[in-house]
Amino acid sequence: MTALPPRAPPPAAQFVGLGAGILAVSTASLFIRYAQAAGAPSLVIAAYRLTLASLVLLPLVAWRERAALRRLTAREWRLGLASGVCLGVHFGAWISSLAYTSVASSVVLVSTSPLFVAVLAAVVLRERPTGAVLAGLGLTLAGAGVVGLSDACPGNICPPLAAFVRGPAFYGDLLALVGAAAAALYYSLGRVLRPSLPLLVYIFMTYGMAALVLAGTVLGAGLPLTGYPAEAYLWFGLLALVPQLIGHSAFNWALRFLPVTYISVMALGEPVAAIALGALFLGDVPSTLKLIGGALILVGLGVASRRAAGAVRGTDREAGLPVTQAGEP
Repeated sequence: MTALPPRAPPPAAQFVGLGAGILAVSTASLFIRYAQAAGAPSLVIAAYRLTLASLVLLPLVAWRERAALRRLTAREWRLGLASGVCLGVHFGAWISSLAYTSVASSVVLVSTSPLFVAVLAAVVLRERPTGAVLAGLGLTLAGAGVVGLSDACPGNICPPLAAFVRGPAFYGDLLALVGAAAAALYYSLGRVLRPSLPLLVYIFMTYGMAALVLAGTVLGAGLPLTGYPAEAYLWFGLLALVPQLIGHSAFNWALRFLPVTYISVMALGEPVAAIALGALFLGDVPSTLKLIGGALILVGLGVASRRAAGAVRGTDREAGLPVTQAGEP
């Protein structure tokens, strides 16, 4: 399928759209914690989030985009479904991490996906990382170490390393990093597909495939899909509506005309808002050490992503992807 290069909206519209997306996705950790408190397992929460979002999209796609669905090429189907698998892994790992570690650790570590994008570019595309990317990598790794140290030493009392590695916080932090790696693949595939696919078609493919992956995982694990308290279903619905259909869809909307690294930089506002919401509504106040580690990670990601944006724009041009200058940093 071929399409004319998309016309980018005005910079103000880009800012408002991405800002709304950041605020929407920031509510996810709050809703997930409430659903977990109602007795819902993490994988069930993830499956409901994507399944309900896909069911909302189904009549819209059937009504407006039937012709576009019929025109999809085999390559677009493969890449779109692969993107959906990555999204399912992302949500399964990240939502599970919130059952083991704090909101602050989880949302900061899962936000390291731009770092994985840089690693993928070096390994797959043989792109030599710049000094700024290496500096950002160093800051990010240092911040991750500080966050891990904070989780290992509650109240400044540190257990033996072997005990920490076997502890729940370490497991939760690892799950958040797995979620970050999967998100990097998801957004990278989306950057390839979105210039030629309508938004509704792309998000229906990816959300639907992610729902199938997660539902299959839930069934394979023998977890019940029904029988939860009414409030759990309320949180499932809010997760599908706010952070998924509004938040993630805003990012996918922007992938059509903005470099993925620029979107990653903008998305760094999510952990800040999520930590604030966690402290306000859950009493999950991060320690000073964790705040320092989170700040190092965010600064490192900002340095690496902003300096890498020019290289990614150049790669997009060589690949024939549309690139807009409007609103870029």
